[in-house]
Amino acid sequence: QVQLVESGGGLVQAGGSLRLSCAASGSGLVFMSMGWYRQAPGKQRELVATISRTGSANYADSVKGRFTISRDNAKNTVYVQMNSLKPEDTAGYYCKVVTSRLTEVWGQGTQVTVSS
Repeated sequence: QVQLVESGGGLVQAGGSLRLSCAASGSGLVFMSMGWYRQAPGKQRELVATISRTGSANYADSVKGRFTISRDNAKNTVYVQMNSLKPEDTAGYYCKVVTSRLTEVWGQGTQVTVSS
C-alpha cells in the first residue's frame, strides 16, 4: 500500500514563493514518475509538472520558468519550488506517483492561495 504525505502549502502574496513536498512510502515499491497537479474551484485538475526517476521533467506552459520540480530518490520525495506566484496559481495541489507496478496513487492535496 502506498502512502503519500504532502506538505508546504499555504497563503502567500503575489510574487512570493512556496515549496511543496510529497513523501511516498510503500514496501517493495519503486516510484517511477512523480508529479504535481492542481485543481482550482470549478475547474478541471491540470498538470503542473512531472519528473521521471531519471530526472527528466515536464512542465505546464503556465508554470515554465517559475516552477522547478525535483526529486530525491533515496527519500522517495518529490518537490516543487514555486516562485513568482500569481493569483491564478491559487488551487489545491495534488501529488501523484506511478509505482513500478504501474499503479497511480494520488495524495490528499494541499492548498495554495496567492493573494493579489
